[in-house]
Amino acid sequence: MQVGDTQNWERTFTDEDVRLFGRISGDMGNHHILPDEQGRVMVHGLLTATLPTKIGGDLNFIAHDMSFEFVRPVFVGDTVRCEVTITQLEKSENRLKMSAAVFCRNQQGKVVLTGHTAGFIREPQLLSVGLH
Repeated sequence: MQVGDTQNWERTFTDEDVRLFGRISGDMGNHHILPDEQGRVMVHGLLTATLPTKIGGDLNFIAHDMSFEFVRPVFVGDTVRCEVTITQLEKSENRLKMSAAVFCRNQQGKVVLTGHTAGFIREPQLLSVGLH
């Protein structure tokens, strides 16, 4: 891992994803349940934000700060590709401090979410990602 490295993850959101997330989060806003005038159901913003957290989990990254801007809505049936780019790495004691930029785009290539995260990877996990 080094500054500039990029990880990607893509998923297509389903009605079931939105229903389950609504149950778990308690966010049952009408826009997540009832179709709009064009027949679309909006995906929760924080459900969309699970894409970068999945990538972080793959790296054993523990976030202490996350910020997101929800640029445009995501709807059931949309395929969103998330790109996380490492912007800072610093080895310190028993951990690797890391910051990253987040960009999520829909199937038309339009940005739907941007963000930034900062946190660390603990020393034992450094072996699993090849940093020792």
